[in-house]
Amino acid sequence: MKNRVNVGNIRKIIHFFDLLRVLVDRDMKLLYKRSSLGIAWTLISPLLQLAVFSFVFRSVIPINVSKFSSFAFSGLLIWTWSQTALFKSTALITNNRALIRQPNFPTEILPLVTTTTGLIHFLLALPVLIIFLAVDGVRPSYVLLILPLLMFIQFILTVSFAYPLAALNVTFRDTQHTLGVLLQMFFYLTPIFYDLNSVPEAYRAFYQLNPMVPLMQAYRDVLLRGIQPDWLALLIVSAVVAALFPIGLGIFRRQSDRFVEEL
Repeated sequence: MKNRVNVGNIRKIIHFFDLLRVLVDRDMKLLYKRSSLGIAWTLISPLLQLAVFSFVFRSVIPINVSKFSSFAFSGLLIWTWSQTALFKSTALITNNRALIRQPNFPTEILPLVTTTTGLIHFLLALPVLIIFLAVDGVRPSYVLLILPLLMFIQFILTVSFAYPLAALNVTFRDTQHTLGVLLQMFFYLTPIFYDLNSVPEAYRAFYQLNPMVPLMQAYRDVLLRGIQPDWLALLIVSAVVAALFPIGLGIFRRQSDRFVEEL
């Protein structure tokens, strides 16, 4: 009996990941449907932003940041992954009515789909970042092996917020617009194109309340500086993520019974 239960659980897990793969593939195709440049937009958008930042913060309002191109481009890639996934998560339920209305469809998979799509875009842009680092004279180091851990933490952090946002937008349709304003605000309150050390010390404690800040610092320690990240800060972020994930998933599951009615 025990073996049958284990086999059944394994089949469910395999089915879940197979469904995740199919939905991610569908999401990627829909995203670039009828687009001439297609997946190249993964690089075009952050590169255009980088060009603007380079002009503004080198020529107009100079910022003293070494290896600015690599510094800003890494920040843009990290931030864009979470920002895009969260923004898209608000419309996950309302834009997938056909799937939601199907019996036994695992709605919990949808935030995972949009976050995985963001991860794929991040991975596709990573080689370009490596080129930027090479141009800036940054040599590969063994600490790059820590990169998958950072991506895993960011993945779970993003999903933890994506779950309640997806559920909230079903009953409160202004969630997407409100989130857009909040994300724009946090874009400037996260050290994406400026160094955390340039922030007045009186405000740094406030900055640390944003879990993306120590995560961004850890990415740059690994990628730009070739040193090990602040493990204590990462441990705190991991503990916060471990607490947020079940809360976010719980909110989503409680609201999921009302999805069909609201749609």
